[in-house]
Amino acid sequence: MIVPIKGKVKYPITLDPTVWIFDDRKVEFEHAFLNEHVAVDEDETLKQASQRWEREISEQVKPPVNRSIKKYEREKMLSSSYVIPLEDFLNHAEISASATEAVLIRELENVIIPLKDLFNSYFLFSKDGKPLKTDGPVHLYYKDGSNKHDPITHIKSVSIQ
Repeated sequence: MIVPIKGKVKYPITLDPTVWIFDDRKVEFEHAFLNEHVAVDEDETLKQASQRWEREISEQVKPPVNRSIKKYEREKMLSSSYVIPLEDFLNHAEISASATEAVLIRELENVIIPLKDLFNSYFLFSKDGKPLKTDGPVHLYYKDGSNKHDPITHIKSVSIQ
């Protein structure tokens, strides 16, 4: 299930939420609405990678230790819920200066939101480690958490107006 971004953009793009699980920009849903989540996640990730590198170089650790680390990370990915910020995707599409709003194309009823709100949003693409098949492929959450308990669901595409 893909999500196109089209309309008043220089480069219409097609998003594939099924591959975002491997994207470093993803954020755990539980941490998404905290102000410090990006710095903490980047610092922690860098620290873990550094520790693994040092362990491999200095101690010549055998592969079973690394497999257990990878297994833990894989299990976490298969059981957590994740969101991804939209800002990078929208910047790559190069939105026209005359655009003011975004239409979220849905199965039921389209939703119109201001363009600035779209830039300050996340797409939820994984819930409990599974893709959103019944009410997806993505849900939209505002970064301020104002719709944390009532996201915009069933989004099939985004049209910039």
